[in-house]
Amino acid sequence: MAQAVEEWYRQMPIITRSYLTAAVVTTVGCTLDIISPYHLYLNPKLVVQQYEIWRLVTNFLYFRKMDLDFLFHMFFLARYCKLLEENSFRGRTADFFYMLLFGATVLTGIVLIGGMIPYVSETFARILFLSNSLTFMMVYVWSKHNPFIHMSFLGLFTFTAAYLPWVLLGFSILVGSSTWVDLLGMIAGHVYYFLEDVYPRMTGRRPLKTPSFIKALFADDNVVVARAPNAGVGAGARFGGMGPDLQVQ
Repeated sequence: MAQAVEEWYRQMPIITRSYLTAAVVTTVGCTLDIISPYHLYLNPKLVVQQYEIWRLVTNFLYFRKMDLDFLFHMFFLARYCKLLEENSFRGRTADFFYMLLFGATVLTGIVLIGGMIPYVSETFARILFLSNSLTFMMVYVWSKHNPFIHMSFLGLFTFTAAYLPWVLLGFSILVGSSTWVDLLGMIAGHVYYFLEDVYPRMTGRRPLKTPSFIKALFADDNVVVARAPNAGVGAGARFGGMGPDLQVQ
C-alpha cells in the first residue's frame, strides 16, 4: 500500500506534486500548531505596510482544518491539476505555471478591489484564504478544455463536463456552503480561458504569452497534443469527501 502511494506520488508532474505537497505540509503544520494561520492569511495592510509579501503566496496553500472537506479539496487539487498539466499543458510546464500565477493574481486583485467597494467590502474582507478558489479555477479551465466528457451526479442525472462547475456550485448552495469562493474561481477561470483560448481565435493575438524568464525556469519538451472532442479521462473516477458523487463515464 505504501509503495503504491509512493509510486502514485512520484508519477505526478512537477507542478501538481509541488503544489499538493506545499498544501498538505502547510495545512498539517497549522493543524499541529507548528505554523499559525494568522501568519498566512491574505492581509493587504500587512503586505503593504509590514512588507509581509509571503502572504500573497501562503493564502493559496492553507485549506483550513483537516477534515473530510480537506480531503475533498485535495482530491480536486490532485486530480484536476494533474489532468491539466499532463494533457492540456503537456510539454508546457512553464505555461501551466503561468496559468496558476495569472489565476492567483486575478483572485487577489478581485479580493483587494472588492474590499474597497461599498456594500460588498465586508464580504470580501472575510475572504482570508484563496486556496479553494484557485482549485475551483482549475476545475473550470479543465471543464472548458474537455466539454464533451460525460459525468453523472449521484447516479440521478448525467451531464457533460462543461456544466461541472455549475453542478458543483449548485451543490454548494444545497449544502449551505459559501458560494463566494466557487464564484471567484469561476471568474478567474473564465478570464483565463477567454484571454488564452477565445481571444486569440478572434484576433490572432495572444495576450497571455508566457514570459521568457518563466520559460527559462522549466526545461520543457516540445510536445503537440491532439485532443479528440469526445476524449475521456478514464472511467470510474469519483469525487470523495463531502462533495457530490460524480463519475466520469
